[in-house]
Amino acid sequence: MQISRLTPADHSAVLDIAAEVETPVDAEELTRDVARVWVARDEPSEVAGFLLAWAVADEVHLINIATRPQLRRRGIGQALMVTLLDFAAQMRARLIVLEVRRSNSAAIRLYRSNGFCAIGVRRGYYSDSGEDAIEMMVTLDPESGEVQPGRDEINLSA
Repeated sequence: MQISRLTPADHSAVLDIAAEVETPVDAEELTRDVARVWVARDEPSEVAGFLLAWAVADEVHLINIATRPQLRRRGIGQALMVTLLDFAAQMRARLIVLEVRRSNSAAIRLYRSNGFCAIGVRRGYYSDSGEDAIEMMVTLDPESGEVQPGRDEINLSA
């Protein structure tokens, strides 16, 4: 698997994956000044997944991470997360934040395995279903880039 920065030739594949997993991405989002987008390829020409984040000041906000459904459970999401953590360390970010659907247990496991803790709930956050979003965060040492130990501030089962 190869992880690389988004190129203009990758735009349609990223938008297709986002539509396929029902997490739409606006095409303009891919070219925003603060946007950082990586793609994962399982073959040199096929985009298997992507990660979209915003880098602002000393923070990174994970906006979207998606893998083609037929290619899940092959480490693509984890490889993209490692890339994001490496990027955050290089830019000396102090934290990475995200929102995730309460029902998305696979994503929550992925984030937890990378040091993220649940810090809040946004009730009715998702307009398509009214589902709650779990806010998660990982703190990084800005000097070393190492993930700092954290703990949940909310009960996920509530």
